Order: sequence, then structure tokens, then C-alpha cells
Amino acid sequence: MVDLASRAVLELGCVVGAILKGMGRVRWQELTHAYGSAEEVPGRLSRVAWGDALTSASALSDLGLWLGELSVFDATAEAVPFLWDLAVTDSVASRSGVIHLLQTILEQANPPRLDVQYAAHQAVLDGRGMADRLASDRDPAVKAAGQDLVAAIDNHVCEACRPA
Repeated sequence: MVDLASRAVLELGCVVGAILKGMGRVRWQELTHAYGSAEEVPGRLSRVAWGDALTSASALSDLGLWLGELSVFDATAEAVPFLWDLAVTDSVASRSGVIHLLQTILEQANPPRLDVQYAAHQAVLDGRGMADRLASDRDPAVKAAGQDLVAAIDNHVCEACRPA
């Protein structure tokens, strides 16, 4: 017989495992981020998903530096769907930080690679429905970050995303 705490851990693992399951299909070693190869991105995403508050925040800080604070990269566009999944998963310790990273990605550019910028921005813009859910979340920090992200999505204009 499984006790209640063990059952909760198993269910959490199933939920988060399903979210991150698709990471194995991405060829991270062929992608780049701000400092080189993106092969360590899946490990950081996993730490955000399963880590305690400190571990999750540290991994999220790395992801911010690698994927969005300086510019956007090909690894950014691939990581955004996983970031969306983490943002809407209640058990993730740093959900508001994930939402802030999504907004940061939407605000960054990569002028030499407008195709990369477009892909990263579109990946964020495609999550508009999830942003609406986050903007009415029970957690005040998540709710505030979600509202800021909705405003950023609604007001987004850039050279890469401008209609032809």
C-alpha cells in the first residue's frame, strides 16, 4: 500500500516527467545559447522542475543568462515550450521566475538572426492562453508576473515579428 505522501510524489513525478518528456527529442548539443553549446539546458530545466526553491532559482538564473538576458538563440526557441509547461505547473518552486524569463525572451532581439528572434518570440506569443491562466493564478507572485506577461504579449512589436 502506498501512503499519501509517496502517492503525491509519484503523481508529481508523472506530471513533471510528462512535461519534460519531449526534451529528449531536441538535439540540444547542436543548438547554442549565449555561452556556447546548449547541451546543459535540459539539466537546468529539470532542476527548475524538480528542485527546491534554491536549486530551482539557481537553475533558472543560468537559463536566463543562457537563453534570454543578452539575446535570444536557437536554443531559446526550443526551450520556450518547456518553460511554458513549467510556468503552469503548480509544483514548480520558481513559477514567477519562469514567467519573468518568458517575458525577458519576448523583449530580447538577435538582429543578425531575425529568424531566430522570430522563432523565440513566436514560441512565447503562442502561449497567450497559458498567460491568461497565469494572470488569474491563486499565487500573488505568479498572478502579477502573469499579468505583466499578458501586457507584454499584447503590446509586442518588433522588427522580426512585424507582419510582412
